[in-house]
Amino acid sequence: MSAVPNFSSEIRIIVGAAIIADGRVLACERSEPAEVAGRWEFPGGKVEPGETEHDALVRECEEELGVVVEVGERVGQDVMLGHGRAVLKVYTARLVEGIPQLIEHAEFRWLAAHELHTVPWLPADAPIVAALPKFMNDPA
Repeated sequence: MSAVPNFSSEIRIIVGAAIIADGRVLACERSEPAEVAGRWEFPGGKVEPGETEHDALVRECEEELGVVVEVGERVGQDVMLGHGRAVLKVYTARLVEGIPQLIEHAEFRWLAAHELHTVPWLPADAPIVAALPKFMNDPA
């Protein structure tokens, strides 16, 4: 009998996009699962095997929002998720093609730095939100 690989010990990488345009960042409201519906996040998702973090972010933005983005700088530090089984890494991004569509989210808003705390963010995104204003004030 061959051994089954144990993937449960591998840390999963989740990437998020802080899409910035005209000094505002795109915030997206989760529609599911029920335990996080109504909370806000940066669009993104899991890095699949063989993908770079940047490639995953471009793919996720296309799937979730119907847009093409160019990935920029890291925002903040790694955020541990799922009792250390995953890590969230957020990057700035700018729209290259398309207008964001509500494909997977209930709503989205373009927030200025002074508006960042007007939505209930997912706990994992809170440290990113705190680090974000310095990226929003700099011209892209």
